[in-house]
Amino acid sequence: MSDQPAQRRIRAQNSASDAHVMGFVLDAPIQPGRTARFDGADDGAPLSRAMFGIEGVQHIEASGATIWVRKAETADWSTLKPAIAAAIRQVLEETDTPLGAHDVDADTALLQAVEALLDRQVNPSVAAHGGHIGAERVAGGVVFLRMSGGCQGCAASAATLREGVERMLRAALPEIREIVDVTDHAEGSNPFYTRDGGPSAVFNRPVPPQVISWQGDEIRVDPDYLAPRLGISTDALSKGLQSGEVVATTEIGTGAKAGTSQIILRSATRAWAAEVFTDGTAREIPPPRVGGAAPRLKSNLATQVRAHLDVMPGEKPHITYGALARALGYWAPGSVGRITRALETTMQEDAAANRPFIAARAVGRGPAALPGRGFFDLARALGRGPDPGESDQAFHARELARVGVTEKSSITT
Repeated sequence: MSDQPAQRRIRAQNSASDAHVMGFVLDAPIQPGRTARFDGADDGAPLSRAMFGIEGVQHIEASGATIWVRKAETADWSTLKPAIAAAIRQVLEETDTPLGAHDVDADTALLQAVEALLDRQVNPSVAAHGGHIGAERVAGGVVFLRMSGGCQGCAASAATLREGVERMLRAALPEIREIVDVTDHAEGSNPFYTRDGGPSAVFNRPVPPQVISWQGDEIRVDPDYLAPRLGISTDALSKGLQSGEVVATTEIGTGAKAGTSQIILRSATRAWAAEVFTDGTAREIPPPRVGGAAPRLKSNLATQVRAHLDVMPGEKPHITYGALARALGYWAPGSVGRITRALETTMQEDAAANRPFIAARAVGRGPAALPGRGFFDLARALGRGPDPGESDQAFHARELARVGVTEKSSITT
């Protein structure tokens, strides 16, 4: 067997919006509780000294497990990537404070210690019940905890805090003077998603410029930045967006907020939101609270789709899949796929109830103004497809007539 230590895993992540920016993602935080930005070598930060010793590096930002690097326009990533990865590995082998030592006051140090204990010893178990416990702040040795997800409003929550979490925290951190539960348990069985008109978080901070970008009508958020904020892995985020377990919506600002956009993403236990301004900058904001549990099931979206199609005026019988997604507030990647799956759910419901297919009102962008192939395939599988010798166009027109509209009208795109 080799005595050589395993090499640190570093994954390069392209920026979605800037070809001169690249993220280098580690398998653990660079320096827990510490973030940093450097525009030049800093004698107090070993990582900074090493990185700016590489020709072509112009700016670095380090947060969590990711180091973002901006290169000079004339530099080549094929040369820089291995040099940067080697520099990161060397620095992390040599020091535990690659971003530089920093003094913290007692409350800040205690907050960091509480957060580490919660993340390591409490939340993995609590998450199994759809809950999360977070440290909101520390003031004068008093720790303020907030429960969310399945923990909030749970009848056992107070006992869990007092008998379990509080005991563990006090045993590990005797400097804690008091522990205060600031959760409003009176809001219901799952009030993390209950509207009260007030904020649901205590942060309001800028989003790094490389995190959010637009691609056509879709907003893209760097998954390595977003996944930890939703309490899931990057892989789980990708799968959740495809399955509907993670819901992404976008709201367009009006009035004083005209020109801005608000992005909201919800996992089973957490929510994250950001406001994007007209100049392309963005800031994280408290996620707006919505009535009921996070809409994760296909049937919820199918209900929204059906309601929208039902109220469309007869003179505009068609709406494209993309326009339907945007009308319901779904702008993130994968939104059209979720809409088509919801449409298939409405078809199954309509077939069971012997109703016309309301999904006939949703079509592709092509000049024929027809639904996608999946519409006709599912109609046949449900025993309602085109009759022998009947074309797809004729069957579609017949379904529209049964819904109560005709094909001669305009299309909403």
